[in-house]
Amino acid sequence: MRDPHTLVFDKNGDIWFTAQGGNAVGHLTVSTGVIRLIKVPTESARPYGIKLDSKGRPWFVEFGTNKIGTVDPATLQLREISLPRAETRPRRMEITSDDKIWYGDYAGGKLGRYDPVTGKVDEWQLPGGADARPYAMVRDDQDRVWVVETSRPNRFVSFDAPTLQFSEETPVPSGGGVVRHMFYDPATKAIWFGTDNNTLGQAIVPPRTPTPQTP
Repeated sequence: MRDPHTLVFDKNGDIWFTAQGGNAVGHLTVSTGVIRLIKVPTESARPYGIKLDSKGRPWFVEFGTNKIGTVDPATLQLREISLPRAETRPRRMEITSDDKIWYGDYAGGKLGRYDPVTGKVDEWQLPGGADARPYAMVRDDQDRVWVVETSRPNRFVSFDAPTLQFSEETPVPSGGGVVRHMFYDPATKAIWFGTDNNTLGQAIVPPRTPTPQTP
């Protein structure tokens, strides 16, 4: 195995992970130490971000191409899904409570959504434009998807999945270098993140703005 990259725990406490340089997705059974590797069919796909849906199924994005993928936990069969634009380069991802797959297109500055039920893909241009370079992503407990634009001094941008609208744009005061990964803590309503400036940061998430009601 070469270059284990991003990992996530399943409900049993075992680990699914991507191996970017090894072009594989792996599963570690923690109690036995047994690792099972599933090769990605596309060469140099660079499997990167990975998350589990509500059924415990892993989904991942391929930073070296325009694809996302998933693995059946029971059979270890891997399936790739091509995104519509050949130039798309998804880097990090999230999954909302409705099991829709969200990704940041690092090459095109877009936020994308894939619906596993219908196969439909929708994309929205990030406020920072084509050069936004979205990197770290996380979902809060209100189904807002938070993305960090890294082309300028890092800026947090949130997208409200229920209303399909961008709702917050907040710069990191120090600039922050690059924010590559982050976690949401529902107990404190805060996002924790690390930066290339050798710092850790905390972003307090504001309450979700209620949807205006029609009189």
